Amino acid sequence: MAICSAQISLYPLRQAHLGPAIDSARATLEAHGLHPEVGPMSTVVTGDAGIVFAALADAFDKAAQAGQVVMALTVSNACPVGRATSDRADG
Repeated sequence: MAICSAQISLYPLRQAHLGPAIDSARATLEAHGLHPEVGPMSTVVTGDAGIVFAALADAFDKAAQAGQVVMALTVSNACPVGRATSDRADG
């Protein structure tokens, strides 16, 4: 499959503590072999599209176990993809 980047924002709703759902999602992405780049408003992961989409589904399921959540995603195969960009030949 193609390499893609995904920007993920996770919003726990009606929860006393936001951290458990967010930490669970991050740990799940890592368990799938991805290296989340955590920012103040979102997290970015890069990898094989099949792995990224499977990890996102699993991360949503795990975060939802803590309560209601909203996950906003932007996925691209055209945006700069960090380390993967340096491995591609121009052309």
